Amino acid sequence: MKEQIIEFLSSPHFYGPLIVIIMAMVTYKAISAILKKAVIRGKTELDIKRYRTIVLLLNNIIKYVIIILSIIFISQIYGADTTSFIAGLGIIGIVVGLALQDTLRDIIGGINIVVENYYILGDLVQFNNFEGTVIEFGLRSTKIKSETGEVLVFANRSVDRVINRSQKQPIINIEVPTAPDSDVKRVRKVLESVVESTKQLKNVNPEGCQYVGIERIEPLRVVYVIRIKCKQGCQFELRRAVLEMIKEAYGKAELRLS
Repeated sequence: MKEQIIEFLSSPHFYGPLIVIIMAMVTYKAISAILKKAVIRGKTELDIKRYRTIVLLLNNIIKYVIIILSIIFISQIYGADTTSFIAGLGIIGIVVGLALQDTLRDIIGGINIVVENYYILGDLVQFNNFEGTVIEFGLRSTKIKSETGEVLVFANRSVDRVINRSQKQPIINIEVPTAPDSDVKRVRKVLESVVESTKQLKNVNPEGCQYVGIERIEPLRVVYVIRIKCKQGCQFELRRAVLEMIKEAYGKAELRLS
């Protein structure tokens, strides 16, 4: 019994699969490391985000290819007829393709997303009524996270329902509900000063910032609007900062929000 165990441990049937598995893991880690260097070498932020998205997709593809090759090599060690196995993959592929049409559409959609540059990691996108930042991208699906922390996962084949809001700088219209008895000229002066201060903030496009004026008049308030143009992805943080500036400016000018 002891001799049989020693014989088995020293045979290719034991150490062969281990070598294949170790080599597969080392190969995958090495390729992943090489791909990650491409991200570091990106010249611009957009290049880095695009490379990072491509790396995620390639990592998924490489992982499955290495797994299939490892199975073939291990089968050869145990004397399996891999020639017929590889030939059978074609038939199996047809059957699986018919059974998993949606999955294949997701994979093709994932490749098209990268090739056509529909969106990349870090982009702000809208899917139906859900808006969020792309935080994960795979062969079959995309994961986006809203400002409030909700996470939505949608299939890559649904890319035609996605609106990319990162293709241009967003414009923020901030409404300022003001007490109806406030002097219009005084309100305008205060809001124009807020706009000028906003132009000095980081990630703001000064040319797109302006005092718009009165948006509407209601029984208990007059709604003024200022417009801010900023870098994509900064609009939520910037809106909060501007609202704080408005509150402070109104307090100093003794104007009342309504």
